[in-house]
Amino acid sequence: MRKIKSTILAALTLIALNLSAKTDTIQVKGSVGMLSAIVQKPELQPGQKCQMVIIAHGFMGNKNEPLLKDIAENLLKKGVASIRFDFNGHGQSEGKFEHMTVLNEIEDANCIFNYVSSLDYVKSVSMVGHSQGGVVTAMLSGQLKNKIKKAVLLAPAAVLRDDAIRGTIMGVMYDAANPPEEIKLLFGNLKLGGNYVKIAQTLPIYDTARQFTGQLCVIHGTYDRVVPYTYGERFAYEHKGSELHIINGADHGFSQHHNEAIKFTIDYLTK
Repeated sequence: MRKIKSTILAALTLIALNLSAKTDTIQVKGSVGMLSAIVQKPELQPGQKCQMVIIAHGFMGNKNEPLLKDIAENLLKKGVASIRFDFNGHGQSEGKFEHMTVLNEIEDANCIFNYVSSLDYVKSVSMVGHSQGGVVTAMLSGQLKNKIKKAVLLAPAAVLRDDAIRGTIMGVMYDAANPPEEIKLLFGNLKLGGNYVKIAQTLPIYDTARQFTGQLCVIHGTYDRVVPYTYGERFAYEHKGSELHIINGADHGFSQHHNEAIKFTIDYLTK
């Protein structure tokens, strides 16, 4: 009976926390325009502070993907704030997709970092990034060194440099030695700018990520056909004390291993 009562009390407490939590849609100035972002903040007492997690989507993605939304919701249940946003040229943010590069996405993420760092209720900042957002997370964390407490990389797409050198992206082939000004993608009626390729070909992904002095967790699937999991393993192997989770059978988006990827993420960020 006592166990039932305690379970009911815990459930009611969780409901109360969720009802008193706050969700705001905001805009933050980014590298080429305004970035659309959603901030979820737990109920806090005056003067109380909490952790903040920046959540970054991948190539052609957006802030409202189910995986990212569920990470934010689960963080909120643990009393952790989050901000998920659309990179320039994606979702509801300003800018054109064909002008997007990994470098200006890093600048976007840094603008988000500066914004959340200015909030009086934030005591520490961590990051989560999926796919290309994982590369952005790894590189920005390296640039900021110890300013990011924890970084979680979900299927980080470090393969993008090798793909750019080979002259292929998302099934489209091109002359890597002389990239065209625009590359028409097979999905979404989108065009990728040649500058994206030129930057990607020399992007110091692992060298920059290696400078990160915070805590690192890498989560990748063995059935990832977009980014082989060995790219994720390298991030973990090159960072002392990192945590690595290779999920057997998981694809690039963790579509059939959604809950498992989320649990690893939340457990790491809140322990």
